[in-house]
Amino acid sequence: MPNCDGHVSVSEPPRRAVSLNQSTTEIMLALGLADRMVGTATWTDPVDPALAAENARVPRLSDNNPSFESVLATEPDVVLGAYQAVFTDEGVASRERFAELGVPTYLSPANCLPEEAPLAEPVELDDIYREVQEIATIFDVPQRGEALVAQLRQRVADAQRRAVAHRDTSVLFWFARTESPYVAGSTGSPAIMTRTLGVRNAYDDVRSMWPQVSWEDVLARNPDLLVLGDLTRDGEGDSLTAKRGFLRTDPAMSRLPAVGAGRWMSMTGTEMNISMRTITGIERLADRLAELERR
Repeated sequence: MPNCDGHVSVSEPPRRAVSLNQSTTEIMLALGLADRMVGTATWTDPVDPALAAENARVPRLSDNNPSFESVLATEPDVVLGAYQAVFTDEGVASRERFAELGVPTYLSPANCLPEEAPLAEPVELDDIYREVQEIATIFDVPQRGEALVAQLRQRVADAQRRAVAHRDTSVLFWFARTESPYVAGSTGSPAIMTRTLGVRNAYDDVRSMWPQVSWEDVLARNPDLLVLGDLTRDGEGDSLTAKRGFLRTDPAMSRLPAVGAGRWMSMTGTEMNISMRTITGIERLADRLAELERR
């Protein structure tokens, strides 16, 4: 199977898989593959509650990037990752190092390039569905993949019916940092959400997933709704509490009409990054738009 700039080849359905990122882990759990997993790593949020029981059956190697040695100690027959960075020497190890030891690897097709790289084309819902189906194919459970994709498509259709949206409504997704904040550009998960629901991403003119911008520019764009990333890591401006505190006390941002009117909502980091949880983000954004319309 072609995969990013490499290839995935397994002689038989894997029985000892390691997932290096939460999003690939949750896909595997949703496909009923907990019994094929010998390790997970790099958790940014609590597991999806619907998958908690299955997740409890799988050893957690690390909350962050595990060492290359700890991954190899599980004797994996395939290693899956969601981000290009995890398959680097600064992350866990390159795909080439795994290949030298006879361990095939799979990288999410939505994240073949580094996160900061501008993309020629935006990621689409079909890329998420494709990842589900490819993982199902690797593990020889294609019918489960088809059923899961059908379920995800239905959830999106239901959210579209609930949403009350207008193309002139703009939404700003603030991921992290209070100084030179990271916001959502036009190519990642938040852009999928806005396109799906018929509203406008405040930074739909920027081709990278998470550009850094100035608050002066945010004020000039004057978004109608703020989506605040509630990240579990403890960096500056990562948590929902830190973001809300900044918006209420900063002399400039506190005057933004969306702040004064309380037109904001939170999202987890997993929802704001490309993953199966993007569909959860679509559902939650649809509900918030409908709520604001009723006011």
